[in-house]
Amino acid sequence: MESQRTSRGVAVVTGGSAGLGRAIVRELASRGWDVGVLARGHDGLAATTAEVQSVGQRAMWLSVDVADADAVDVAADTVEAELGPIDLWVNNAMSGTIAEFLDTLSADFDRATAVTYLGIVNGTRAALRRMVPRNRGHVIQIGSALSHRGIPLQAAYCGAKHAVHGFTDAVVSELTHNRSAVAVSLVDMPALNTPQFTWVKSNFAAHPQPVAPIFQPEVGARAVADVADTPRRRTWVGESTVGTILGARFAGRFLDWYLARNAYEGQLAADRQDAMEGPNLYEPVAGDHGAHGVFGDIARGGSLQTWGIRHRRALTTAGVSAALAVVAGGVSAVGRMRR
Repeated sequence: MESQRTSRGVAVVTGGSAGLGRAIVRELASRGWDVGVLARGHDGLAATTAEVQSVGQRAMWLSVDVADADAVDVAADTVEAELGPIDLWVNNAMSGTIAEFLDTLSADFDRATAVTYLGIVNGTRAALRRMVPRNRGHVIQIGSALSHRGIPLQAAYCGAKHAVHGFTDAVVSELTHNRSAVAVSLVDMPALNTPQFTWVKSNFAAHPQPVAPIFQPEVGARAVADVADTPRRRTWVGESTVGTILGARFAGRFLDWYLARNAYEGQLAADRQDAMEGPNLYEPVAGDHGAHGVFGDIARGGSLQTWGIRHRRALTTAGVSAALAVVAGGVSAVGRMRR
């Protein structure tokens, strides 16, 4: 007799056909989620859906430009008609450029903002329109260390990610005011080894690269799935993200100097001979690009900080136990001294 298929629920992942989004889809499917995958490129969408189905979960894909609010809303209707009510929505789609602000075409800046910021606005609206009346559901926004501290050559992306934080705070305060049970989480990412850096629109001859240290996308995907398991308002992924955020809060002037001195070269890999593709700013790059970029030789597969977040309950229990043992030992020592 065929075993019954089980599901954690229905998830939607935007930008789910490549990079971090692809890794998130894989991780959610491995934990029992059925997944609706939203992106533009048909090849990557079909391959991603096949991966979900290969582990026994239901999946469907829709070619959608997240900058189109009506198209995103129609996609949400289609997912619910095919897979059922959406329980989890992950806003991951992004785009950007590598260029100084004054060298960035206004159309390119607007497009990067429309995808990276308004794409999250559109996804959040589509999700909440369905979740709020049911009084259940969870929206996860993919943020960035650069949501807290902008860097040169990525003004459009940094501005959009900053906007995501302000927008999300406003939405959360409204949900709280209305006593809604719908959760909204922000997960801020470090630099990741994704295909983005082979198809980003760049003004430079040298191959673009993420600012080191670079992590494999699975590090971020596991963090997102952990937040889906146990909703948390904010999560910082990776030691470098923690350092950037704290540095922006307490050492802003130093970071101004440091980034002006180092961040240009840090985003350009003069020794890389890998061919660029795209750009994908306005149209998807044909083919299935998977989750990984070309920096696997220097990308980290894990993070002690994210491991600590995942095991925080056990670590807290161990810490409390150790503290109690110290106290008990101290009390015992005092008792012996009084005899």
